[in-house]
Amino acid sequence: MMRMPLILSLYIGRQFVISVLAVLGIMLMIISLIELLELIRRAADATRAVPFLVVLEMTFLKLPSTAEKIYPFGFLIGGMVTLSRLTRTNELVVARSAGVSVWQFLMPGVITSLLMGMLFVGIMNPIAAATISRYERIEGKYINNQPSTLSISPSGMWLRQVGESGIRFQDAVADEYILHALRMDQGNLTLEHVIIFLFRKDHGFVGRIDADKAVLSPGKWVVHNALLSRQGKVPVHVAEYVMPTQLTLTQIEDSFSAPETFSFWALPGFIQVLEKAGFSALRHRLHFYSLMAMPVLFAGMLMLAAVFSLRQTRRGRTGMMVVAGIATGFVLYFLTNLIYAMGGAGTLPIALAAWAPSLIVVMIASAALLHLEDG
Repeated sequence: MMRMPLILSLYIGRQFVISVLAVLGIMLMIISLIELLELIRRAADATRAVPFLVVLEMTFLKLPSTAEKIYPFGFLIGGMVTLSRLTRTNELVVARSAGVSVWQFLMPGVITSLLMGMLFVGIMNPIAAATISRYERIEGKYINNQPSTLSISPSGMWLRQVGESGIRFQDAVADEYILHALRMDQGNLTLEHVIIFLFRKDHGFVGRIDADKAVLSPGKWVVHNALLSRQGKVPVHVAEYVMPTQLTLTQIEDSFSAPETFSFWALPGFIQVLEKAGFSALRHRLHFYSLMAMPVLFAGMLMLAAVFSLRQTRRGRTGMMVVAGIATGFVLYFLTNLIYAMGGAGTLPIALAAWAPSLIVVMIASAALLHLEDG
């Protein structure tokens, strides 16, 4: 078996990079146009006027996050384009005639895919996390008009709820509140070491509640062993204080920042903080492990591209093979989402759910290439 020259390896690797980046660029241009039209439609239905420049900004802010979802397709289609072109120009035919195996001329592309994957995870992912985080803030301000926000920090959880009405506090009425707790027990919906700040609609301060715990019940917070403090008055201690609320546990969990808004480097720390606060971090762990597996997925997609591209044009049905390759990519995409959903629900171990799609693609592609090469 002939050893492939370094210059040929660099040439093939460069062809893969050019094709993948070109395919990703074209796909992002098409998706950005569709996204712009969708945001214009949503802005037209919003309760407040949304300037076009804001819609345009949201479109560009969402592009890096969208790119993360189409990276595998970029490597699949880009790999097929590269290998089809090299086969059509007989460059790979000549290389194979000289004794170069399919594994040898695929190795530059595999190494390139792994390196690009690490680059995307280490550098592009933090950019995507920052832009999608700003996108969600703008979306909540102009389009969704979300009334409540929740943040988790090393000091505990902070919850802001606006739009409430009729919260009786001694001789005053509050319309919104900010709640702080060290942790939450999801089993019995209990917050521990609670502080609640109450405000009027004009953001004027009404009072403060300090308590050992607060239990979320349908339509209300039941605050136990509470100390009610109001400016200019003596603090009052009560065994139980009931405060109305529209919140549910599902709404609280939905208020968490999505895993995509945290960079690969920030996720481990946030997962620890989230679990310390008493919340499940399954979705964030799944996202973190899936990012770790991303370079392997890219390499597997490129190997899969070879399965559908390495046939001489004179044998015909090349177009059918390309369509079959793209269809296989979509099937794998839906299966990946299914496996991720099972992992996020706790049905599968998180590490298995995150790594399974990448390893399955690599194993299927390897088996098919072995069959084509030696079968």
